[in-house]
Amino acid sequence: MTEVFATADLIDAHGDALASCETQFRQFGARTAFHGPIATVKCHEDNALIKEQLSQPGEGWVLVVDGGGSLRTALMGDLVAKAARENGWAGVVVNGAVRDVAELATLDLGIKALGSNPRKSAKTGAGLLDSPVAFGNVVFAPETWLYSDDDGIVISEEKLDVPA
Repeated sequence: MTEVFATADLIDAHGDALASCETQFRQFGARTAFHGPIATVKCHEDNALIKEQLSQPGEGWVLVVDGGGSLRTALMGDLVAKAARENGWAGVVVNGAVRDVAELATLDLGIKALGSNPRKSAKTGAGLLDSPVAFGNVVFAPETWLYSDDDGIVISEEKLDVPA
């Protein structure tokens, strides 16, 4: 989605109805503000499920990846991110590392991650799809709504009106 909004304004308007993620992520994509309903993947140093999910039609959704905070291997690089963009995903939040950061910065896709590492991940398919994941003192449940900008990430049980 390309609507203009500010997470600080959303918190001011909705208060404690919104959860605010305490994890400090870095921006990697060219789209610095994004929002959409959440899909989840939980994995550890293995990106096969991420690639599988982002190869499906995204329809403005945001994939939240709980990689356990590992920075040992990258869970997403330029090829997977390009697939996400081509398939209509609004963004990806990775509690872990990404790679190919110069290329990621050119993509019209919201991408937040903890950091980067050039080492690629395993591809065995280990992990869980569409189950709640938690980090940053927030639970990211499938089908709840994520709003992200330079100030951070907030989660809402329902879609919020944002100015067009």
